[in-house]
Amino acid sequence: MSSNDKKNAGGTPETALSRRRFLQVAGASLVVAGGVSTGHFSMTSARAQGAYKLNVLHINDMHSRVESISKYNSTCSAEDAGEGKCFGGFGRLATKIRERRKEIEDAGENVITLDAGDQFQGSLFYTTYRGKAEGEFMNKIGFDTMALGNHEFDNGPDNLADFVDLVEFPVVCGNLTVAESEKLHGKVAEWSILEAGGEKIGILSVLTADTVVTSSPGPNVSFGDEIEYLTDAVSRIRAEGVNKVLLLSHVGFTRDQEIAAAVEGISAIIGGHSHTLLSNTEEGAPAYATLVENPAGRAVPIVQAGAYSKHLGDLTLVFDADGYVAEATGDTRILDASIEPDPEIEARIKELAGPIETLKATEVAEVAAPIDGSRETCRAKECEMGNLVTDAILARTADQGVTIAIQNGGGLRASIDEGMATVGDVLSVLPFQNTLATMKLKGADIVASLETAVNDIENGAGRFPQVGGLKYTLDMTVAPDQGRIKDVEVLDGDQWVAIEMEKVYGVGTNDFMRKGGDGYALFASNAVDPYDYGPGMEEIVAEYLANNAPYKPKLEGRITVIEAN
Repeated sequence: MSSNDKKNAGGTPETALSRRRFLQVAGASLVVAGGVSTGHFSMTSARAQGAYKLNVLHINDMHSRVESISKYNSTCSAEDAGEGKCFGGFGRLATKIRERRKEIEDAGENVITLDAGDQFQGSLFYTTYRGKAEGEFMNKIGFDTMALGNHEFDNGPDNLADFVDLVEFPVVCGNLTVAESEKLHGKVAEWSILEAGGEKIGILSVLTADTVVTSSPGPNVSFGDEIEYLTDAVSRIRAEGVNKVLLLSHVGFTRDQEIAAAVEGISAIIGGHSHTLLSNTEEGAPAYATLVENPAGRAVPIVQAGAYSKHLGDLTLVFDADGYVAEATGDTRILDASIEPDPEIEARIKELAGPIETLKATEVAEVAAPIDGSRETCRAKECEMGNLVTDAILARTADQGVTIAIQNGGGLRASIDEGMATVGDVLSVLPFQNTLATMKLKGADIVASLETAVNDIENGAGRFPQVGGLKYTLDMTVAPDQGRIKDVEVLDGDQWVAIEMEKVYGVGTNDFMRKGGDGYALFASNAVDPYDYGPGMEEIVAEYLANNAPYKPKLEGRITVIEAN
C-alpha cells in the first residue's frame, strides 16, 4: 500500500484534511455543525465576506437505473413499490432536482446540476436503447454538464458519439485523446464554463486512465495521466479569468483525494466511479464534504453521491475572492418512496418499457434466499453471486474440459432477492451482454492473473476474481503484486490439490476478460485455444438457476482472506 493509500481512523486516506489541520493551514475559524465532524466547515475571514455562493446538485454512476430500484439496486418489483420500498429512478430524480432548484432560486441563490458519469450500462433500458433513453431523460431534467464515465465506452466510441449528439448539455473529459478518424473526434469538450449569478464556473473533468482495460474505447482512444493533465489545465482555465474551478471527475474517491493534494487551484471536486456514498447521516460513511489540503495549504472539499440514483448530492459552496472555497455545507439526500416520481417522466418510462416488459417478466427459477451480489462483497471476498456465476460457467462447459471458472467481481452489478427470479433480475446482475469464453492456461499464468486481480482491492477494483473449481488465500498483510495470492488449489475429482505451475488447465470466463479486459492481460497473450463460445452470460446463469431450482445461495470457503492489521 502506498503512503497515499494509507487509511486514517476515519477510513479515508491520510490526504484527507482533519478539521484541526484545516485551522492551521487556513488561518481560519472552523465551525462544525452540532459540534461533530459532519463535513460542514465555515471559514470566516476578510476574504470570505460578501463572497459568491453556489449550489451544486449532483449525481454519479446512475448506470441506467431508469426505473426505480430495490434495496438490492435491481429494478423495484410491483410488490416492493406497493409497500413503499422503492428508491431512485429518473422520475424521483426529476422531482427532487426540480424541487431543490425552485427552493434555491426562490431564495435568490445560484444553482447548477452536474453528472459525474456512468449513465450507461446496468439495465434493460441501456441494453435496448443504447443510451438514448438516458439522454432523453437527462435533457428533460436539464443537466448543465456531464463527465464521461468509463462505461460510456462499453459499446464503443461510435455509440458514445451518438449520445453526445443527442444531449443538450456539454459532455466533458480533459485527459481524453480521440483520433481524427473516429466519429467521436471533437464531440467531447475539454471543459465547460457555466455562468450563474454573473460569475463564471469552470467545470474540468478527468476519466480514469484504466478505461482502456475496464471498457471498450478501441485502439484510437487514449487517456492521459489525470494529475499531469490537471496541473496544466487548471493553470490554463484560471488564466482565462475563471477562478472558480470545479473538478467533475470519474476516477474514484481515493484518486480524487490524491488529485486534491497534488494539484493547485481546484476549488472543489464532485466525484464518481467508486460508488462512494459520502454522508453526514449514514453511519460509517466518509464526511460530506471530505476535506483535503492542496499544495497551497487550502482546503478542497470532495463529494460523491453513491450510485444507482438512490441519492442526490446537494452541495452549497461559498467562494472567496481567489476562487477557493470558504464554506461548504450540504449532504446526500436519499430518494426514497416519500418522493413522488414526476408523472410525465413516469409515463414516458412506461412507454419505453413496453417492448421489454414481456422479456423482463419471464420467470426463470425460484430462489430460496437472497443472493448477495453487492459491490462491497464481490470486489473484496467470496460472494454468493460470484459462486453462482462461476458454477454456471463450469456447468455449461463441463463437456469441454473446463475445470476452472473466473469471473471479475465488477461484472456483477446487482443482487437477487428471494422468490421467483426473472430474466430482468438476471440481466440486472449481468447487464454487459458478455458471452461465455473458454481457453487453456498454464497454472503459472492463472496464479499470476489472480495476483494482478487483487492488487487494487483497496480501491474496490472490479477485477477482483470470483472463482469456481479453484481455491486461494488472499493475504492482505502483503503489499500489492508482492505475493498476496497463496495456497492456490484446484479441484481434482472430489479432492483439492495444489495447482501445478506448468500444467495446462481448461478455464472458463467471459469474453471481456478473455480478451484481456479488467487487467487480465495474460488471458489475451498466453491463452491456448481461446474460444468465444457464444452464449450470453445471462443465458447460462438463467439456465443454471432453472436446473437447480429452488436455488440456494452458498459460500464454500473458495476465497480465504487474511486481513491486514
